Amino acid sequence: MAMFCFQCQETALNKGCQHAQGMCGKTASLANLQDLLISQIRGLSYWILIALEQGVKIDVDKEGLRLMQYYFATITNANWDSEVFYQMIDEAINNRENIKKQIPNLPANSPEEYNWKPASEEDYLVFAEKVGVLRTENEDIRSLRELITLGLKGISAYCDHAAMLNFEDSDIYKFIVEASAAVGDPNKTADELTALVLKTGEYAVKSMVVLDKANTESYGHPEPTQVNIGVGKNPGILISGHDLRDLEELLQQTEGTGVDVYTHGEMLPANAYPKLKKYKHLVGNYGGSWWHQKEEFESFNGPILFTTNCIVPSKKDYISRMFTTGMTGYEGCEHIPDRVDNKPKDFSKIIEIAKKCQPPKEIESGTITIGFAHNAVISAADKVIELIKAGKIKRFIVMGGCDGRHKEREIFTDIAKNLPQDTIILTAGCAKYRYNKLDLGTIDGIPRILDAGQCNDSYSLVLIAQALQQAFGLESVNDLPLSFAIGWYEQKAVAVLLALLYLGIKNIHLGPTLPAFLSPNIAEFIVKTFNLQKTTSWENDVELILQGK
Repeated sequence: MAMFCFQCQETALNKGCQHAQGMCGKTASLANLQDLLISQIRGLSYWILIALEQGVKIDVDKEGLRLMQYYFATITNANWDSEVFYQMIDEAINNRENIKKQIPNLPANSPEEYNWKPASEEDYLVFAEKVGVLRTENEDIRSLRELITLGLKGISAYCDHAAMLNFEDSDIYKFIVEASAAVGDPNKTADELTALVLKTGEYAVKSMVVLDKANTESYGHPEPTQVNIGVGKNPGILISGHDLRDLEELLQQTEGTGVDVYTHGEMLPANAYPKLKKYKHLVGNYGGSWWHQKEEFESFNGPILFTTNCIVPSKKDYISRMFTTGMTGYEGCEHIPDRVDNKPKDFSKIIEIAKKCQPPKEIESGTITIGFAHNAVISAADKVIELIKAGKIKRFIVMGGCDGRHKEREIFTDIAKNLPQDTIILTAGCAKYRYNKLDLGTIDGIPRILDAGQCNDSYSLVLIAQALQQAFGLESVNDLPLSFAIGWYEQKAVAVLLALLYLGIKNIHLGPTLPAFLSPNIAEFIVKTFNLQKTTSWENDVELILQGK
């Protein structure tokens, strides 16, 4: 069985994984099941819209969240459990058929794939190969469809986290349904899809607004915080991902048990939220970004809880103490079930295992500073403005996005090391692990690396830029001494990129490669319109960045 997948930055030869296994470790059958689920998302969306047009009452919020969770499960490295995808596909089909029964006048020419039902277990994978990415023959149409779809995946991840905190936006749910149906419409022109790309960017901004509100209203605004990167003497639980409610419930259930909790990867920013940092047994952060996990999880000694994506396949001993929850999954790992009636998840099994484990092995020591989200930085805006006027700060460089395994990503470390002392780095996302432990000093007490948080907190960086724009009376953010050097890996980064393009941000340096899902024509259009550039060498990129190019 073959596959075709080009949704992540590490795709084979920057063209697409198309053999028995992807570069991420995903098998062809799993990749094809995910393609089949995407097809069913589009079909379900099609029938929801038909039903609404004919006056059928549909709970669009409920359906929109369900579709988002389907999308979320297909993000690179999120869910590796084939059975989950069979269940989701069946659920989508059953839901589709229930909706069709309520429609007074079924259209006579509805697409075959939107009515498909499996006749046998083999039928799933046979049909999956018919509905993959490459069935769209026109390369530019294919590129636009996939750009929108991958943006929808990122939006879905962010909105699911917000929904877990009971913050939702009906307008976004409606857009998910409409956009999913539109992407599957064979009659959509390139111009119509291009417009939908930018609209996806608009809703990516809205999704980050909702999640920012959910996180800050639930846990307070992040505040500058020194985070321990060493270890304590108690056994610990390591929690990875983005879901702050999972962390809060784990902290509540481990309080007084003698078990410490450590963050990993994208959970690092949780240490800056007032309501979470009050837990004394939230000891600090262990390790670096996601791709180091094989070594770091083994040396941690205790159980690991995944709340989001970035699971790296491994046959190491720690698999027996690895747990998933939410939309994550991995065959052979126990899954912590979702909440029932909004009651907390039950982490008791993880806690009992942790009590019997050795404390984590120390792999580094010291602290790193985080918590410079929009509220903290804007509160210090007067001082920042004074330093800009005095010539002590000459440029801000946004270096957000994702980390990854490629050696070429060392360019972001080299850029950070070689920026002049009168520059400040604004960062969000796991890309920061390429430079957040460097000692780059301060400018009159302001750290030269300001860490705003998770990748969704790129919204914080936009707010900071807009505040500076207003303070200086400029017409556009592009008129600020502000540059962008973004690393990307997966689909949340695609959503962030579309958000930046929607906001009109230009001169973004993106790397270490341009996305393989951009056809030459679509790539040329984006490059010409927004001056999007691929990173080349740190020497060249630093020179252009300092010139504002």
